[in-house]
Amino acid sequence: MTVCDNLLAETNACPPGSVLIVPEGDDARSAALLKVVADTTRLKILRIIAANGSVCACDLEAPLGLSQPTISHHLRQLFDAGAVTKEKRGTWAYYGINADGLQEINAPLVKLLSHS
Repeated sequence: MTVCDNLLAETNACPPGSVLIVPEGDDARSAALLKVVADTTRLKILRIIAANGSVCACDLEAPLGLSQPTISHHLRQLFDAGAVTKEKRGTWAYYGINADGLQEINAPLVKLLSHS
């Protein structure tokens, strides 16, 4: 198997029949997880939670300038993706960073570094 370093190089062009390495991976799931954290509001929520350790959903309205239903939607997206944990305390929900979940979300990007 021949692996090409640069398909655009004028010299040492890849001979016909060269085979590219195509790594295996669940690209659809990886893209979905990355899309969740690519939202500006969700990144801000993650930064606030990381800075404060554990945050009640009710305390996010003022710093974000958003309504409670909108905040709940973003927190649900983060929770479903595994980026945050949720703990019920009475009628309130407190959110924290889920380090394992964030590592899973980041894993496809880290794998790119190992191939370079």
